[in-house]
Amino acid sequence: MPIHCKLSTLLGERRMKMSELARKTGLAKNTILALYHDRVRKVDYRVLEKICEALGCQVGDLLVYEPEDGR
Repeated sequence: MPIHCKLSTLLGERRMKMSELARKTGLAKNTILALYHDRVRKVDYRVLEKICEALGCQVGDLLVYEPEDGR
């Protein structure tokens, strides 16, 4: 999939644990875990909004488009 979630990078830069992000956002730990490991196929706008608010970032910092080779 050409869209990737950079949550692991953002959390690392901020030295924040997934459990702290879950607490700040009110999101389920499983949701945070799936995004952290870039294992989601779709994500609700509200989830993105909560994460961006907690991390002080933009959606473009969290999600990146990387075209597949040959396209």
